[in-house]
Amino acid sequence: MSATEIDYYQLLEVERTADEKTIKSAYRRLAMRYHPDKNPGCQDSEARFKAISQAYDCLKDPQKRAAYDRYGHAAFEQGGMGGGGGGAADFGDIGDIFESIFGQAFGGGGRQQARRGADLRYDMEVTLEEAFNGSKTEITIEVSQTCEPCSGSGAEPGTGTRRCNMCGGHGKVRAQQGFFVVERTCPTCHGRGEVIEKPCRACRGEGRMDKPQSLQIEVPPGVDSGTRIRVSGKGEAGPFGAPPGDLYIFLHVKRHAVFEREGTTLITRVPITFTTAALGGSIDIPGIDGERIALDIPAGIQSGKQLRKRGAGMPVLQGRGRGDLVIEITVETPTRLSARQKELLQELQATETGEECPGSKGFFDRIKDAWNDLTE
Repeated sequence: MSATEIDYYQLLEVERTADEKTIKSAYRRLAMRYHPDKNPGCQDSEARFKAISQAYDCLKDPQKRAAYDRYGHAAFEQGGMGGGGGGAADFGDIGDIFESIFGQAFGGGGRQQARRGADLRYDMEVTLEEAFNGSKTEITIEVSQTCEPCSGSGAEPGTGTRRCNMCGGHGKVRAQQGFFVVERTCPTCHGRGEVIEKPCRACRGEGRMDKPQSLQIEVPPGVDSGTRIRVSGKGEAGPFGAPPGDLYIFLHVKRHAVFEREGTTLITRVPITFTTAALGGSIDIPGIDGERIALDIPAGIQSGKQLRKRGAGMPVLQGRGRGDLVIEITVETPTRLSARQKELLQELQATETGEECPGSKGFFDRIKDAWNDLTE
C-alpha cells in the first residue's frame, strides 16, 4: 500500500476539517495498531504503518498540510515542497505514544531527587483536666535521625562520592526491548547518580541511624480524642541528608470519673434524695476547673431532668469561650430506713390523694379505663 494512492485524511480516518489534536490522536491510535513490533512478519501492517506515518508527517505541519489541501500528492513530487519524509514520522512523535504508557521511558529525566523522610505517628493519652487546661508533656521516641559523623552523606568523614559507572551519573538506566525502551532506577546508586567510596562506619553508609529523641509537646486547651498535633521536621530523617518527615501526635482523652464529654459540652449525673427532689433545695457540685458550682434544685424535680450551667464546659479549641455543663438529675429512693422514718412515710402515705403525683395517677387511670374496655 502506498500513501500516494490513498488520501491522507482517509489514511488517518479523520475529516478534512480535523484539528491538530484530533489528527495526532488518530495517528497515535493507528500507529499502535499497525506497528511492526506488534505485527511481526505482517507486510501489510508494515506498509500500513509507513503510510499513516507519511500521512501524519505531512498533516502535522501547517505548511505541508496547506500545500497538500491545495495540490494533493503532487505538492510533494519533484518540483514541489519536498519529499514526504521517508515514510516515517519523527521519533519524538512515536516516543510520545509510548511515553503515555511507560511514563518517562522516552523522557529526559535525570537523577532522582532525594526523597523526604517518612512521617511518624505517636499516640498520647491526656486527662480531661489536661485537655481543659492544656499541658506541656515531654515524650521520648525512637526515631531515625541524621548521622552526625557523616552529616547524613553516608560517607566516612574525609572521603566522598564518585559518579556511578552503571548509569553515568544519571540515576537511571535504560534497556532496549524490541521497539520499546524501558527506563528504571539505577540498581547500583539507587537513583542518586553517585556511589559512596567508603561507607561511614557509624551508620554503615545509610546516612541515618536510630536513636532516642526527647521532645516537649505542648497540648493546647480544648483538645479532644482524635485531635492531631503536627511537629514539623521531627519525623524520620531523609536518606543521605534529605529533609526529615513530620511527627504527628494523636491525642486520646482518658475517661473521667465524674464527667462525660460531647464536644465542648460536659455531662454529669447527680443523684439527689427523694426529699430534696420533693421539697427542692440547693447542692454544690465540682466544676472541671476546680471551682464549686451551686445548683438550685426546683421542688418536684423528676429523674432524668437536665439542668444546664452555661459556660461551665470545655474551652473551644483555638477559639474563645466555653461550652456548657449539663447536670442530669437522678432521684434516689432510700433503701435503709429507721423505724421512725418508716412511720413518717406511712403517715405521709395515709394523706396522699393521688394529686401529689399526677404522672402516676394519670397512668393508673389509663390502665383502669383500658381494663374496663376489655371487660365490657
